[in-house]
Amino acid sequence: MVAETMHNPRLWTKDFITDALINFINYLVYYSLIVTITVYATDNLKASPSEAGLATGIFILGMIPARIFAGRAIERLGRKKMLFIGLFSYLITTLLYFWIDNLMMLYIIRFLHGAGFGISGTSTGTIAAGIIPPGRRGEGISYYAMSVTLASAFGPFLGMYLVQRGSFNTILFLALILLSIGIIGSFILKVPEAVLTEEQLNKLKEFSLHSFFEAKAVPIAAISMVICLAFSSLLSFLSSFTRELDLVGPGSFFFIVYSIAILVSRPVSGILFDKRGENFVMYPAFLIFSIGLAVLAQAHQAFTLLLAAMIIGLGYGTFLSSAQAIAIKVSPHHRIGLATSTFFSLIDAGAGIGPFLLGFMIPFTGYPGMYLSMAVLAFSCSFLYFFLHGRKAARL
Repeated sequence: MVAETMHNPRLWTKDFITDALINFINYLVYYSLIVTITVYATDNLKASPSEAGLATGIFILGMIPARIFAGRAIERLGRKKMLFIGLFSYLITTLLYFWIDNLMMLYIIRFLHGAGFGISGTSTGTIAAGIIPPGRRGEGISYYAMSVTLASAFGPFLGMYLVQRGSFNTILFLALILLSIGIIGSFILKVPEAVLTEEQLNKLKEFSLHSFFEAKAVPIAAISMVICLAFSSLLSFLSSFTRELDLVGPGSFFFIVYSIAILVSRPVSGILFDKRGENFVMYPAFLIFSIGLAVLAQAHQAFTLLLAAMIIGLGYGTFLSSAQAIAIKVSPHHRIGLATSTFFSLIDAGAGIGPFLLGFMIPFTGYPGMYLSMAVLAFSCSFLYFFLHGRKAARL
């Protein structure tokens, strides 16, 4: 029994579950607000469509530098302390929404709100990486990432339901309750802190690229940025595409089917990652994601649309959790915080610039042409992966 425990250490500990639940709360608040903030800006502050869109994008502009800051500071200040700072900032900036009376104030608060989210999200990811046994990293990250998947399924539904049944303030009150629960959870969480030598501590204090980014995580993070750029075509333009096809009703179930596919596939892909190595799951993930986008480009009926959702969930869901596991695997243990922030900063950048770039493409290609182009881009990333990581990846 002892030998079995040593070879197969526990994954589902109290601290792993607590950290995943805090991350779920983190993203549930994010998703419930991001689908309603444009409506709030339009109805309450008389914003134009472009001004309302900026209220969404500026959140990401606050998130990216906060992730970079958190990645640099988390091992020096402490993972648990940084988590509390992030959650408390997230809570306070949520409270500030009640006093918004003009667009400029909304932009400022959205920027600060994104910063709080970026710090807390980087902290939960770093803590999870420290808690998960190294031999079960692929499996553990897959399960941990399901907290984001569940939030992405329930958050938008919750936000739209509360706005229809109540008001925007109802969402804010719920967010305050959830984040208060998250803060309580952070107190009972036992966090393995990194033990730094004096040399490592001094290097983290240096003002250089090395102290803000983990170089070994950059290759997989850069590939993830491109994949997330392709995925942003779904978040930003799927509603318009389904409206053009007169499939608005089935389109509302797209991300539910997508989330179910991820929930079913991630545990399996995580175990395969640990047992067979990253290449065994990554190459199929690129192929499946690109096939899903290609199927979406050909969609003219509900069945094809939802089939694309299932295939995209299988491919993109497998890719993202596996890529995060690789970023942590290739980085030194004392720089896991930097690796986590490097990874998420680049995928946030891809998600942020994607809609802007793709918006220029649509008038020339239409929505089907754009999704077909993204399918080609996603498949091309498999070659980029081979040269940057795949050919030197060791089987676990």
